[in-house]
Amino acid sequence: MWLSSSLRGLLHNPAIIAALSSIVIAQVVKVPIFFFAQKKWDVAKMFSTGGMPSSHSAAVTSLATVVGIRSGTGSMLFGACVVFGVIVMYDAAGIRRHAGEQAIVLNQLEEEIGRYIDRHFSGNEVYQKRLKEMLGHQPIEVFMGGLLGILLGALTAAIIPPLS
Repeated sequence: MWLSSSLRGLLHNPAIIAALSSIVIAQVVKVPIFFFAQKKWDVAKMFSTGGMPSSHSAAVTSLATVVGIRSGTGSMLFGACVVFGVIVMYDAAGIRRHAGEQAIVLNQLEEEIGRYIDRHFSGNEVYQKRLKEMLGHQPIEVFMGGLLGILLGALTAAIIPPLS
């Protein structure tokens, strides 16, 4: 009985539905956006970090939107969602993006060292494992993910009836 009602609660929870749907939609939308920008298809964008729009931003803003609509913008839960969202969005556009920029420089440095070793010390193998460069987001990607999340959160709150 308890497990059944718990699962029902999870599957009908508009905050969870909105946040997870926002992640999926944002990740799927990255493929056609990349196509229009680069004129080539790359389905792998659907499973990668970074890019337009930010699925992290979409998730946290849709969560906060549903909670704000259902619990009120004066509730402590809404306040917690907003603070959580700001931290996630700041991290996506700041710290994670800078880590990606550092990865670019480190990968270039490793390539140059590898070429130097190849020229001067033939027969030595150089271990090269490229660091992932696309980690974070440009501010516009975070902003657009946030807008997508607000729209999806409002839509979810309007469509999914409250659990009684």
